[in-house]
Amino acid sequence: MAWRAAKRRVVVTGLGVASCCGIGLDAFFDGLCSPAPPGERRVYDFDPSLYFDPKEARRTDRFAQLSVAAASMALDDAGDAVTDPDRSGVVFGTGVGGLETLQQQITVLAERGDRRVSPFLVPMIMGNAGAAAISMRFGLRGPCETIVTACAAGTHSIGNAYRLIAYGRCDTMVTGGAEAAMEPVGNQLPVGIVAFRNMTALSSSGMSRPFDVRRDGFVIAEGGAALVLEELDHALSRGARIYAEVLGAASTADAHHITAPAPEGVGARSCMELALEDAGIEPGDVTHINGHGTSTPLNDLAEAQAVEKVFGASAPPVTSIKGVTGHALAAAGAIEAVAVALTIERGLIPPTAGLEQQDPEIHLDIVTGEPRPFTPGPILSNSFGFGGHNGCLVLAPPRD
Repeated sequence: MAWRAAKRRVVVTGLGVASCCGIGLDAFFDGLCSPAPPGERRVYDFDPSLYFDPKEARRTDRFAQLSVAAASMALDDAGDAVTDPDRSGVVFGTGVGGLETLQQQITVLAERGDRRVSPFLVPMIMGNAGAAAISMRFGLRGPCETIVTACAAGTHSIGNAYRLIAYGRCDTMVTGGAEAAMEPVGNQLPVGIVAFRNMTALSSSGMSRPFDVRRDGFVIAEGGAALVLEELDHALSRGARIYAEVLGAASTADAHHITAPAPEGVGARSCMELALEDAGIEPGDVTHINGHGTSTPLNDLAEAQAVEKVFGASAPPVTSIKGVTGHALAAAGAIEAVAVALTIERGLIPPTAGLEQQDPEIHLDIVTGEPRPFTPGPILSNSFGFGGHNGCLVLAPPRD
């Protein structure tokens, strides 16, 4: 196909993450390789004053605060990645945007009247607030876009940012995702948690058990993660450290049901196949799969069935970090992409925490117990979201 000849190589040169298991790369990866924390997964030690003055913080929803924090860490990690602001942009994902602020302000309206509603309500709740804040903070004048595809949004954001570089529009992109929908309002539970609980999507035990026969739902989390992507020659010209290369990405839709996956993971299967095709590799080239692995009965089984269809009996080792991180909704795919880049750099696959009794219907080599050393090669990262959204990325060790 003609577009393949024009595709430029895209690499990862910066990483940033604020997750419940650690803020910053070392703390985060150490957390992935340790036992899972119990209960809800909040980023309890996040300090917005490191990134915002008090007035800015009051006028910025927590999801946008996490967006800016992750982007700041990633750009600091990358060094001087932005050489031309007009060819540098942002693609960032969220699922529910400023849901916390919306709930707070509805409470203000009900209890204190309409004159007490914040004039900053709209810019605080809008889903594009995170991407816009990153663009303005760092002067990035290229494309500034927000992806809202539920739990696939972080992965789709990275895929779209990769294409903007691969096809020549940009040289540098800041990409990822953030979510924050866990803050109680007075004595009220967060409306997002209540809604997920009432649809029986949340674990009644408070345990995330990906691929375990006892899994009964996900544990909701918050967090933010960002990657700096660059065109290869642009990165090499400034002597940048390269964590990984983005070989390919894909997006499909189940066109089946608003919350349930397509039977036997048909949409997920096609997405994985298209990502491998875009990367120019075969299933046998993949050395590891970072699974979506939400700990919900239908989704884990559908993903496993899709992996078996694509890879057959020789499927590579699989892990789901959601046993530790919980499910950070739209931020999940970005958090997992950071985990994949660090998995490549450190030659270790984090274990799937919470998995003790593997579902006998799931015939995969799932990493459990201890981190597993491996020789890094191409890694497939999966994300699947409500609405039937499927997203897959292929990252690989940097090549000569």
